[in-house]
Amino acid sequence: MTKIVILTGAGISAESGLGTFRDTGGIWSQYDLTEVATPEGFARNPALVHAFYNARRKNAAEAIPNAAHAALARLEQALPGDVLIVTQNIDDLHERAGSRNVLHMHGAITRAKCAACAHEWDAPMEMRADDPCPACKAPATRPDIVWFGEFPYHMEAIWDALRAADLFVSIGTSGSVYPAAAFVQDAGRAGARTLELNLDPSENIHDFDEARQGPASVLVPAWVDEMLGR
Repeated sequence: MTKIVILTGAGISAESGLGTFRDTGGIWSQYDLTEVATPEGFARNPALVHAFYNARRKNAAEAIPNAAHAALARLEQALPGDVLIVTQNIDDLHERAGSRNVLHMHGAITRAKCAACAHEWDAPMEMRADDPCPACKAPATRPDIVWFGEFPYHMEAIWDALRAADLFVSIGTSGSVYPAAAFVQDAGRAGARTLELNLDPSENIHDFDEARQGPASVLVPAWVDEMLGR
């Protein structure tokens, strides 16, 4: 069977109403990322950081998976054990569409973490700086998000999957954030065929064997139909 590793970024969730980060008008053009997406920013003003992620959590909860999410879930169901989604997104739209083999390399907006003892739990819709950790009771609750300067989650498992992949597909990513931007090179060196599906060409488009441009809700279902011979 063909082993498929799929990297997804903000572009796959944009059509569900969740903003992208690096595009013109994206989230990082509206906020100072050093204040809301770094450990130092959290240390300076945890209330501001919680307010930012409380808004992101509300937006994500109100969003509905789109045709691209549904198509990837359909692919996984048709090829059990052969499809892995590695997502840079912190929303849970893949899971709500039906995907089960998903690695969140940048964390999840639905999860909370203690900055003191590293205990993790399901996040409430509203989090505050003085919320006590359920395990150690320290008022050190933070979103379970990988911030700038922190190491992404699941990297050993991701690298193992890339080395074993027959096909690597990148969907809705800018190609500017590492280490994810290097995944296409990692997979290609291991012998995988590589494909980009994106609204606009990514910064690393030339690393791919093939690239297609258009909305994820159109490109991804069409590609899945191809893979399943429909």
